[in-house]
Amino acid sequence: MLLLLAVPGAALAAEGGGAGGSITVFVAQVVVLLALGRLLGEVAQRIGQPAVMGQLIAGVILGPSVLGAVLPELQHMLFPDSREQKSMLDAVAQLGVLLLLLLTGMETDLSLIRKVRRAAFSVSVAGIAVPFACGFALGEMLPGSMLPNPANRLLTSLFLGVALSISSVKIVAAVVREMSFMRRNVGQVIMAAAIIDDTIGWIIIAVIFGLAMHGGVDLAVLAQSVLGTLLFLALSFTLGRRLVSFLIRWSNDNFIGEVPVITTIIVIMGLMALMTQAIGVHTVLGAFVAGILVGQSPILTRHIDEELRGLITALFMPIFFGLAGLSADLSIVKDPAMMALGLGLILIASVGKFAGAFIGGSLGGLSRRESLALACGMNARGSTEVIVATIGLSLGVLSRDLFSLIVAMAVITTMAMPPMLRWALARLPLRPEEAARLEREEFEAKGFVFGLERLLVAADKSADGMLASRLVGLLAGARRTPMTIVDVAVPAGTTPARPGESEAADAGAAASANGGTVAPETVAKEAAEGAKPDAERRAPPAADVTTRKTRGQPETEVAAEARKGYDLMTIGVDGAIGDGGAFSDSVTRMVAGFEGPLAIVTARGPHREDPVGYPLNILVPINGAPHALRAGEIALAIARAQRTSVTALYVAQEAGVPSWQHRLGTRLAPLSEADAILKQFGSLADSYGVPLQMAVRASIRPGEAVLQQIRRGDHNLVVVGVSLRTGSTLSFGPLATLLAERGDRSILYLSS
Repeated sequence: MLLLLAVPGAALAAEGGGAGGSITVFVAQVVVLLALGRLLGEVAQRIGQPAVMGQLIAGVILGPSVLGAVLPELQHMLFPDSREQKSMLDAVAQLGVLLLLLLTGMETDLSLIRKVRRAAFSVSVAGIAVPFACGFALGEMLPGSMLPNPANRLLTSLFLGVALSISSVKIVAAVVREMSFMRRNVGQVIMAAAIIDDTIGWIIIAVIFGLAMHGGVDLAVLAQSVLGTLLFLALSFTLGRRLVSFLIRWSNDNFIGEVPVITTIIVIMGLMALMTQAIGVHTVLGAFVAGILVGQSPILTRHIDEELRGLITALFMPIFFGLAGLSADLSIVKDPAMMALGLGLILIASVGKFAGAFIGGSLGGLSRRESLALACGMNARGSTEVIVATIGLSLGVLSRDLFSLIVAMAVITTMAMPPMLRWALARLPLRPEEAARLEREEFEAKGFVFGLERLLVAADKSADGMLASRLVGLLAGARRTPMTIVDVAVPAGTTPARPGESEAADAGAAASANGGTVAPETVAKEAAEGAKPDAERRAPPAADVTTRKTRGQPETEVAAEARKGYDLMTIGVDGAIGDGGAFSDSVTRMVAGFEGPLAIVTARGPHREDPVGYPLNILVPINGAPHALRAGEIALAIARAQRTSVTALYVAQEAGVPSWQHRLGTRLAPLSEADAILKQFGSLADSYGVPLQMAVRASIRPGEAVLQQIRRGDHNLVVVGVSLRTGSTLSFGPLATLLAERGDRSILYLSS
């Protein structure tokens, strides 16, 4: 540690002690807190503790308890008592708190909290009432010598009750997240109860603050806190949800600078934090609610999480938790009387909170083991008690010794929480429904389709455009994935002929479609709203469709739209695939600059006449390649929405097989590779709940096998994974070329 402090210490000595609000002192504080917090956080993780525990211990070591006792001059030089100096570091820590709560809110599953709201409220109310009563009783029994003003014993008792009863949502959030327990049912109850704890706690503090300032209950302050919080929550989850979603999408689509959405999110968080501060409730409530609304926004949430998480965990969290530990002066426990009082304070706080949360969990319908885990998880205090104690100290209702003991109690209960929670979780088996939910969420986190947060469709009014809009609508429907439909105006008389169809008939079909009244967005909406909903939904959700109409050059406008952050781009325009399987010049210009997966839809067979209503009979070739697996997921998602089955075709090639077997397409005896690939795809189909039929073809070219299977199974839609080939023209390779030249059924090409 001395080596770690050498460079900052030398810099401070060169400056002359670091008096006032020195930027040099501030930088030195940040460097030391980050470095020591990271080192001890690593040690904590290696012994099975969350990293935040190491960061808390780093603060204790750098504070008056250790460094201040061993090298007081250096400790004072590095962390002077200057109010200006303290405010600089505290500002960074408080911003980190808000960002941490933003991330926590983004990960909060409101649908799950609604299911456990009874348990969350009962845990919070009982978990506050029992330790509050214990703390109040302790304050009433304290000797007068421990009180700064015996005449204000009531206020001291009230402050002690609050300090012993409120869980720190910031500490609970960090620990639960770091232990990968956020998705467990009990983890969600812990988080919900902690948020309720914090909200109720700040309302209680507002009441006590009114008592201290006015000598009685200030009804105006109380009404402002209670009614203001209820109004804030009501507006946030109605108008606020729509406004946040609109602002995220608008900033993404209209700003050209770097990471505009991140800036928008932080501004939203800051404004909502200021709102809660204005109504007399702490800013963390506003930041947490902002995170919930951002998490419910249907686009870019994964990108936002990835952008924010690294900065928060690397910079803001070590500073915040280090500062919390820095506030504890454990040197006062040298006095036996103070030691006994401190132990009693910790015992009362822990037993009271544990008993209250356990009782609340039992009343909320949880099992004994779940209530035990809840009680362990709710016992962390952290900075909430530090803030409460600071208010009490500033109002003169807490002595400095009581202040230090409360801070020590907060740190110790926080450090004790992770091992207690881990011990309780080891005895908490997964319920079948919880295990199924976690398994489904893990599958969705790895899946291609479930990672699609925003879809783009460029479609005209041809049969190709109608079918593309229909398929993307089915893909988006159950999960309400936002779609943007670019209605491409295709000039009349530009329809190329297709293999197997007369030029006149093809031109007539396209002209009829172009002259019709059905728009691509209408087809997409109807398909999305008719899609099979998720199991947890009672009815299909309303489709989220944004429409753009091209006015000038369609290719340029589609290409510009595609650069706005879409996860999948689908093209459905007449003549998209030209001679030889290559893209038309128009489509090549549309996809220029788009770096994500690309799909092109061509309507053939019965879908030329009825692209919107004709049933789907889906075939998907699979071979174990990533792009084929993605195509398989797309096929299963469409089939699930359409309530139909999928046929998977595996084509095996063996060296040295006689040419006559190639011609006859002899079925292959079971192969380990085929078994593995088909088993993998079968598991995927089971996860989607889609009936699956399998076909294995041996010693035959893949394109020929697909054409044969189309005829055998009377399939009318082939979803095929392909690789994008670049050169003088863009194409999807030889398989796409063969299907374009000889196929007479609709095709969805999906590139990697």
